[in-house]
Amino acid sequence: MYVLIAPCILDPACRARGITTDEDIRNFRRAVERCRRFSIEMVPLPCPETIYLGPDREPGSFLDLVGPMARPGRSDGGRHRLATDEFAALLDRLEAEVRAAIRERGEPPLAIVGVDSSPTCGVTATYYSSVKQPGRGVFLARFPDIPAVDVKEFARYRVYLAAPLFSEAERTYNLALRDLLEAHLFDVYLPQEVGDTSHTRCREENGAIFAQHLLALRDAETVVAVVDGADADSGTSWEMGYAYALGRRIVALRTDFRVAGHHELVNLMIEESATVVAAKEDLPRALGSLIKASP
Repeated sequence: MYVLIAPCILDPACRARGITTDEDIRNFRRAVERCRRFSIEMVPLPCPETIYLGPDREPGSFLDLVGPMARPGRSDGGRHRLATDEFAALLDRLEAEVRAAIRERGEPPLAIVGVDSSPTCGVTATYYSSVKQPGRGVFLARFPDIPAVDVKEFARYRVYLAAPLFSEAERTYNLALRDLLEAHLFDVYLPQEVGDTSHTRCREENGAIFAQHLLALRDAETVVAVVDGADADSGTSWEMGYAYALGRRIVALRTDFRVAGHHELVNLMIEESATVVAAKEDLPRALGSLIKASP
């Protein structure tokens, strides 16, 4: 199991001068953490921009990006541009090398992990001209047969599972959800595994558990919430509200066939703050799993 990964995720020095933010670094690190957590091999792609323009270059789009590699007699004043036959030939060679490496492995990659806005490795958006536009960068566009995911999305793999945990049936179901999500390469925080299942706790234990759950909610990128029942569990509802205030993505699972109104499956405040799915098998897709669903 492996991913093809933009080389700047492993070595930010491959990026153009001055464009790497603290948020970028955090996303790069979390992408690497996810691969290590689930034993996903990281196979770095070549960086066409670095090969062609050199490591110390100004940021720019595909049409206006230039670099310092001067050659006597060039009509462009001795500066490389990406929109050239020479760069296209380089992309041809690099594509052939990548496809040969895939054949040698005998299996396709899970995905290509790219970096949006990159002229070459953008996934859903790229600066082809002076305006950001949808679509892959010119290098990733050569692999339309391989799914591609932006590093920011790939780094959102930590899940807080909010659900009632008071009965054996509830706890068993939560474990099944945890196993399902981990099979799809998501790291799951499960409150019932940190002592949140006893009615004989003292006040100090309550405070410690509360603080630990808050820390886990802040650390997670996504909350998966089970909202079955005539009304959603109060603790789960609180966790959803806190996560929403933090700006986290929320996916609510409601398998209960009862509805709250003509246009509501559950309480509207809960439903409007989340993506609601009706079966646990729909959770991986809603979270952006890289693993293809079983037929």
